[in-house]
Amino acid sequence: MKRRNFVKNSLLAGSVAGMVPQATMASAAQETQQSANQEFYELRVYSLKNGRQQKLVEGYLQNALIPAMNKLGSKTIGVFTEYLAQGYTKLFALIPYATMDDFIKAPEKMAADAAYKQGAAAYLEAQATEPAYERIESSFFKAFTNMPKMEVPEKKPRLFELRRYESHNETASKKKIEMFNEGGEITIFKRVGLTPVFFGEALIGSMLPNLTYMLTFDDMAEHDKNWKTFGSDPEWKKISGMPEYANDKILSNITRTFLVPTAFSQV
Repeated sequence: MKRRNFVKNSLLAGSVAGMVPQATMASAAQETQQSANQEFYELRVYSLKNGRQQKLVEGYLQNALIPAMNKLGSKTIGVFTEYLAQGYTKLFALIPYATMDDFIKAPEKMAADAAYKQGAAAYLEAQATEPAYERIESSFFKAFTNMPKMEVPEKKPRLFELRRYESHNETASKKKIEMFNEGGEITIFKRVGLTPVFFGEALIGSMLPNLTYMLTFDDMAEHDKNWKTFGSDPEWKKISGMPEYANDKILSNITRTFLVPTAFSQV
């Protein structure tokens, strides 16, 4: 009896599998592969109040964190200051990870790295009366399926624009991400010169739900020119005119920050 039931169930499973369209199976396999290739990003923002703190944190990033993370597989770490900052700037550190597990295990691995501990000593041993920084704000992102890896621009003087799109709920945020991926907005960006560095869906951080991305330009003149080109692009007008992608339905706030790379930034 058990053998007859086993044969019956096996035949039934085979029949169901045969009924699944090959295109659907291929699509599922492709989505699984894309998901496996998607990077993760940590974006740290160091708040500073004086030149001593800025020098100390920059020294830590350049001489301790970046070398240690490079050894762990994060090869392109970006460090930026605010463009035309008023007073002492914030420092932005963008760190890519191949997997979430890499992110989780990085602190423990760095703590066992003698070179890291030596390079980080002044930063890690700063006293409460003279802290290395005021606070760190950290956000963690998963890369978009249509841009699963960071794309590092040519090493030359550049301007970066960091943009955060906040939504009133998770469904709306997912819809905006869909607009970038399946809707084709990323493709239009690249075609008109809005050169992206990364796109990330915020998993942890402030101002949730949100997606955050970074663009790069030669200078502010190119920034203004390429955004104008984007705004008048026929394909963009078609996509943005779709009712389901209307800004007032899926976005509640847009924040942008202009950044310039430090001399030791790898992005």
